[in-house]
Amino acid sequence: MNTTPLNESPSAPIGQQRRRGPLAEGDRVQVRDPKGRLHQVILVGGGTFQSNRGSFKHDDVIGLPDGQVIETEEGRQFQILRPLLVDYTMAMPRGAAVVYPKDAGTILHMADIFPGARVVEAGAGSGALSMALLNAVGPRGSLVSVERRQDFADIARANVDLWFGAEHPAWDLRVGDLDAELETMEADSVDRVVLDMLAPWENIEAVARALIPGGVLCCYVATVTQLSRLTEDLRASGRFTDPVAWEDMRREWHLDGLAVRPEHRMVAHTGFLLITRSLAPGISPQARSTRPAKSSEGMGGQWDGEAGWSEQSVGVRVSSEKKIRKVRRDVTAKADTWVDGREGANE
Repeated sequence: MNTTPLNESPSAPIGQQRRRGPLAEGDRVQVRDPKGRLHQVILVGGGTFQSNRGSFKHDDVIGLPDGQVIETEEGRQFQILRPLLVDYTMAMPRGAAVVYPKDAGTILHMADIFPGARVVEAGAGSGALSMALLNAVGPRGSLVSVERRQDFADIARANVDLWFGAEHPAWDLRVGDLDAELETMEADSVDRVVLDMLAPWENIEAVARALIPGGVLCCYVATVTQLSRLTEDLRASGRFTDPVAWEDMRREWHLDGLAVRPEHRMVAHTGFLLITRSLAPGISPQARSTRPAKSSEGMGGQWDGEAGWSEQSVGVRVSSEKKIRKVRRDVTAKADTWVDGREGANE
C-alpha cells in the first residue's frame, strides 16, 4: 500500500500538464469529423490526420489553444479537443470488457472513494475503472489493483500510463490471486474494496479481514445469478450490513430545434452494482425486518460447486487470445513511445 504522508505533496502533477495550455506534440486529441465520427490521435510534428472526410496537418494545430474548429481547403470542418476520461475510456484498446463510465461514476460516488483513500480493486481488466479510482484517490491515496492475467495487466498498465502520461504514484498493479494479496496486508487497513470479477463471493472472508470497520465493499457483476449468489453469501458471512443492489441505465436525448426527444439507442444493462459495509469485529448484522426467502439449497442447490461457473456460462463477452495478444502488443508499444520514463520513450 502507498505510504506517502497525507501532508506531503507529490513531486510532480500527474496528467494535468497534458490537459492544460496550448496543444503540444505528444498530446492526445479527439477529432470530430463533419459526420460526427470521433477519432483519437496523438499529435506529432510533421504528422497528418487523414480520413475519408478530409485531412489536416498536425502542425496546423500544434501550439494553438485547446478547443479548435479548423476548416480544410475543401470546406470541411474538424473539431479538435483534448479528450475527457470518458472519451478515452470508450476509445482505448481493450483486452477485457471495460466498466462503462456510467457505472464507474456511480461506483466513485456510492462507494465514497475519497482523496487519500486506501482502495483495493480486482480485477484490473483493461484499466478503465483503475483510471477513475486513481483520479478519485489522488497521488496521496493508494490503489492496489489485482489482476489474475498477465496479458490483461499489461494492457491495463499501458492504458493507464498513456492517460496520465507517467506512472501514477498511487498505483500498485499486481498479478496474482486476490485472497493471497489481501493476506499480505494488515487487518483493518483498507478503506474501500471494489470487485469486478466472476465469483466475488469466493473472497468475502479475506475482504472482511482487510476492510476497516465501516469500510465499503462494492461489487460489479453481470448477471442475476451472480447477484443472487453474492447477496446470500454476504448475508451468511455475518460480517457485513444487508447489501443494496441496483443497475443504472443511460439514454441521451436528441436536441434539434423543436425536435427534442429521447434517442432511439441507449446504454441499458451493463451490470449490477452491490454495496455493503463492514461491521466491527464481534458485531452481528442487524435483524432483517422482512422474512428471508428460501435458501439456494432449497431451490435445487444451484449454488453447489463451482464447476458450472465460467465467463461463457454467465454470458460475459470474451475476447479471443489473438485479439488480446494484438491489443497488448500495440498498446504497450504506444506507451513505450509516449509515456515519460517508459523504455524507449521520446528517443
